Amino acid sequence: MISRIVIFLYSIVCYAAGFVALVYAIGFVGDYVVPKTIDSGMPASLQTALLYDLPLLALFAVQHSLMARQGFKRWWTMVVPKPAERATYVLFSALVLFLLYWQWKPLPATVWQVTNAGAAMTLTVLYFIGWGTVFLSSFLINHFELFGLQQGFANLNGKEPAPPAFKTPFLYRMVRHPIYLGLLLAFWCTPLMSQGHLLFAIATTGYIFIGIWFEERDLTSFFGDAYRDYRARVPMVIPLLRLGGRK
Repeated sequence: MISRIVIFLYSIVCYAAGFVALVYAIGFVGDYVVPKTIDSGMPASLQTALLYDLPLLALFAVQHSLMARQGFKRWWTMVVPKPAERATYVLFSALVLFLLYWQWKPLPATVWQVTNAGAAMTLTVLYFIGWGTVFLSSFLINHFELFGLQQGFANLNGKEPAPPAFKTPFLYRMVRHPIYLGLLLAFWCTPLMSQGHLLFAIATTGYIFIGIWFEERDLTSFFGDAYRDYRARVPMVIPLLRLGGRK
């Protein structure tokens, strides 16, 4: 029972770290409120920024993708208790994000700036719609399972978490990856695009589509024909856009 309590408390800590890291991203990317943002701090040279920022983005991409793969999970659960596996994944993701926020080198030179008040407001609204889509989508599937808290709670009660069920609620009937759609809106919809923000947006967009390829391979392996049929019917990230029935 003590080990169950420890794992549950650990999952709470991991959930809190992951949630804070995600909320901080809203301010970091949009240059709002938080002490360190994508454009704040001492401007760096292009060489210095690339030397710091690209490895930080690559570290997040490798960690986030590698620890999500089924083969890694099978090995990893020989090291950490299975009920704590997802929580540990969330914790590592949060720690890498905090490192990125801390060590990010800004390139604040302007790439584009939208001066029309209406257009600028539209982009700002779309930015927050993007983040709203991320949070809503996580709750549509199972927010607390996604962040590892449900597994810790089930273990506390001596239960095995229910196996993931294939379901397509609301936004998932419009696109297969509404969380990624929300992130793309958040990363690109800005009235003031700096060089550093553009670097971040390009790199994360590339990672998103690479991550989708790995994720859909796992989902197809797990759910079989149900996911293949879903993939053929529903666009990837852009509503109403189906390229050959696969995008």
